[in-house]
Amino acid sequence: MTESGTPAQIAELADDFVNAPTDQVDERFRRLTGALWDDGVLTDLALPAVPALVARLDKAADDRKGHLAVLLGVLAEAEFPDTTGPVATAVRAGLDRYLELLAQGADRDPLTLGLVYLLAHFPADRERILAAVPALSPDDLTRLVRLLTPADQAHADLGRVWPSPSVWGLGESEKDFDNGWISALTPEQFTAAWRNDQRTLFGHAGAKAYWAARHGSPAEIVAAPVPDPETLEAGRTAAVGTGLFGRHAAALRCPNCHEALAFAGGVTCTGCATAFPVADGILDLMPGERVAPGDEDTGDALHKLAAMPSMGLYYEAVLRPAFLRAMGSNWDEAVTPADEDRYIAEHVDPAEGPVLDLAAGAGRWTAVLAGAVGPERLVALDVSVPMLAALRVALPEVPALQASALELPFEDGSLGAVLCWNALQALPDAAAGIAEVGRCLRPGGTFTLLTFRWGDDALYSYFQHAHRFPNAEDGMRLFGLDELRGWLAAAGMRIRDESGSGTFVFLTAERVA
Repeated sequence: MTESGTPAQIAELADDFVNAPTDQVDERFRRLTGALWDDGVLTDLALPAVPALVARLDKAADDRKGHLAVLLGVLAEAEFPDTTGPVATAVRAGLDRYLELLAQGADRDPLTLGLVYLLAHFPADRERILAAVPALSPDDLTRLVRLLTPADQAHADLGRVWPSPSVWGLGESEKDFDNGWISALTPEQFTAAWRNDQRTLFGHAGAKAYWAARHGSPAEIVAAPVPDPETLEAGRTAAVGTGLFGRHAAALRCPNCHEALAFAGGVTCTGCATAFPVADGILDLMPGERVAPGDEDTGDALHKLAAMPSMGLYYEAVLRPAFLRAMGSNWDEAVTPADEDRYIAEHVDPAEGPVLDLAAGAGRWTAVLAGAVGPERLVALDVSVPMLAALRVALPEVPALQASALELPFEDGSLGAVLCWNALQALPDAAAGIAEVGRCLRPGGTFTLLTFRWGDDALYSYFQHAHRFPNAEDGMRLFGLDELRGWLAAAGMRIRDESGSGTFVFLTAERVA
C-alpha cells in the first residue's frame, strides 16, 4: 500500500463504520479494526488513522462512540509498556475531548466504560483524569486508579488487584504477608509481576467496555460478601485418619509408580514405599518426591499469592463470577449459578465407581455434585491446598486429594464419572488432562465440563487472552470447539451434549468401550 492512498482509505473505513446501518455495525467495526491492528500488533495505517478516529467521536452517533473509544485504547495499548510511543502519543492528543465526553457520562454507559478503558493508558495524566471521572462503581473506579498508578515496589499491591482492588479487603496479617514477599522480589521480578497485573486489568476493562459497546450497559454487579478468613480456621475439621480415602482404595494408585496404595495407619505405596501425608482431611498425592514445607521458590510472586488461605474464600465469592463475565461474555448475567447447578444435576450420569470432581476449587460445585450422586461416591481433587482447605470446611464428608490433573492418581477404568467445572482452561495441558480423564473413566461413564471458547471477534478474544494468572502468565488459554471435540474423540469419548450461550461451553461426553 502506498502512503498516498492512506488518508483516503482511512476516511472511507472510518466513515463506513460511523454511517453503517445498525445491522452492519459489528461487521464494519471489525473491518476498521482489522485494518489498523492485528492481535495486538499495529499496522502501518494505525498512526495516521488516530486523528481521524478522534475526529469521528464528534460525528458518530452515541451508539458508535464507545466502539471508537475502545479502538483508540487498543491502539495505545499495542505499545505497552511504553506510554510515550508514537501511536500512544497521537491517541493522547485527544485527551481534552475524551475528558469532556467523560464528564457528560454516567456509570455503566457504554461510552463511559470505553473512555475509562482508553484513559487508563495515560498514567502521566493521572490527576487530571481522576478529577474528571464521574461517579463510577468502586469496581471501575479502583481499577482505573490502579492502572494509572506508577509502579513502586515499596508501596505496591501485586496479584490482589483483579478484577479490581475494591474487592480485596485484606487483614493486617495478609498485608504483612504481601509486603514481605513483594519486598523480597528482584526489580526484574517485580516489574514482570506488575506488568502482568496491568495487562490483566486492561483485558478486563477492555472486555467489559467492548461488550457494552456492542450490547448495551452491563448488568450491575453486586459483589457477594467474602467471609472473614478466620472463618476458615474456625471451621477447619479436626484431624482425620485415612477412612475417607480408604473407601476408594481400589480406585486410587501411586502417582509415581502406579502401584496400589495401602491405607493402614497412613497412606503408603505398596510398590515404591513412598509415604503420602494426610493433613486436615487432605491427602497429598502429588507426583514426585515429598517437598518439605518452606522449600518452595520464594521468587514466584503469583504462586506465593495463591498460597494464601483466604484465596479459597475469595474465589467463590468474587473471583469466579468475574472470570465468568470476562471469559463467558456474561456481562448481562445470562448464565446464572442456577443454570450451572441444573446442568450438572441433569448431565452427570455415572457408571459404577467413584465420581471425581476434578479441579474442585473451594467446593461450590462439589456440593451440587454431592446432591446429584451422593457424597459417599465423591472424591474432590485440586492442586491448591487453600482451595481444598475451604472445601473441607464446607464438605467435611468428602475426601480431598491434592494431585495433578495431568497424572491422575487413579487406576485405568476406575471412575464412574468426572466433573471438571470452569477449570479445563486452567490446566497446563488441556489435551493431556482430557486424555487422563478418558484413561480413568469406565465405559459408559460421563465427563461433564464447563469451559470457554474464544470469542468470534478478534478484539474480544484479545481481551480474553490478556488475562494473566498464576497458571496463565503468558495469557489465558481458551479453546476452539473443534479442538475440544478432537481431544474428546482421541480420549475415547463421544459427545452427548454441547451447548452454551455467549462464549460458554457446556459439554458432556461418554466413555465408549
